[in-house]
Amino acid sequence: MAESQTPSGNANAQSWSKRLKSLVVPVVIMAMAVGLIFLISGNWKTWASERVNQSTDDAYVRADLTPLSTKVSGLVASVEVADYQTVKAGDLLVRLRDEDFRAQVQQAEAAVTASESAVVNNLRQKELQDARILQAQTGITAAEAEIVAAEAGIEAANASIANARGGLAATQAEVQRASLERKRQEALVASEAATRQKLEQAVADEERYRGQLASREADISSAAAQIASRKADLNRAKAKLESSRTEVEAQKRQRSVLDSQEQLLRADVNVKRAALVLSRTNLDYTRIVAPENGIVGERKVRAGQLVSPGTQVLSLVQRSVWVQANYKEDQLRYISAGDPAEVRVDAFPGVVWSGKVAQISPASGSQFALLPPDNATGNYTKVTQRVPVKIILDDSKNEDHLRPGLSVVATIRTREGAAR
Repeated sequence: MAESQTPSGNANAQSWSKRLKSLVVPVVIMAMAVGLIFLISGNWKTWASERVNQSTDDAYVRADLTPLSTKVSGLVASVEVADYQTVKAGDLLVRLRDEDFRAQVQQAEAAVTASESAVVNNLRQKELQDARILQAQTGITAAEAEIVAAEAGIEAANASIANARGGLAATQAEVQRASLERKRQEALVASEAATRQKLEQAVADEERYRGQLASREADISSAAAQIASRKADLNRAKAKLESSRTEVEAQKRQRSVLDSQEQLLRADVNVKRAALVLSRTNLDYTRIVAPENGIVGERKVRAGQLVSPGTQVLSLVQRSVWVQANYKEDQLRYISAGDPAEVRVDAFPGVVWSGKVAQISPASGSQFALLPPDNATGNYTKVTQRVPVKIILDDSKNEDHLRPGLSVVATIRTREGAAR
């Protein structure tokens, strides 16, 4: 009985062993897969950032593209270039009709001339005013001299009166003495005690002294009249002096007014000159020229079209191109300016351009978008950001065939990654 059960027990043991082996192998494989997944997910960014060659196909050819617009309004007179034409700096591209602007320049020039003439006229008036002030000051000097002369004349007349009065007293005494002598001689002649000759002599002396007395009185009257005249001259001179001083003050005030007018006139000249510069600048704006060498894009205006300030007439694309490669943020760890780069353009299969990293953008591309993202919300989903890297081409081979916007595959060989 025991021998019959032994083969059955061995079969069961072998069955459980097979089952255990069949379970262990999948479990081990599953554990290894899970471990591998955790290993890759935990170190993928590190491995990606430490790679020597960092590549991206989110890259494009770029160039400076300048939209040229009008600064003034007007009618387009002519478009001097064709679509996609190569131009040089200073070449005329579009010309507006400029009759109105030339008239404005002429008006501004006339206004400047008139304002400058007003300044010159003010200077001439100031010179004339200075002459008037000098004339008034000369009048003051003359009036003061006349006052001095009148006062001197009054003093001289007073001295003449004093002298005449002194002589008058002496003459009156002589007249009185001669009158008494005449009476005495008449009495002697009547008594025949004196000669007729002495009487005549006495009469002559009396008349002579009386004539001198009349002359002395006339001198006194003349001196008095002279004093009155000199006093009148003195009053006139004083009035003239006061008038001259008032005139000088008035002329000086008028001179101050002219000085103030000069400042206003010069300010007006500056305003008119600024207006002239503005009108000439607006005239220059009627000619739209190429700011630098490049290729004209599609023309946006035609002759006869009315344009307003800000109207785009065409675009100018520079000949010099570069590559903008948008790398993921986990690729930038070891990328730096000066790193060598290789560029492959989709439009030219098999052609490789060499270059180097010129600059790395200071922010991710999303920050320069018209509406930067704001992730401060509850339904946030993490998105890997890209940062623009500017690559300058070293070789100008076929550069003339490169056009902005072409798709590129850019590969940068990082120095830090190579060192590791």
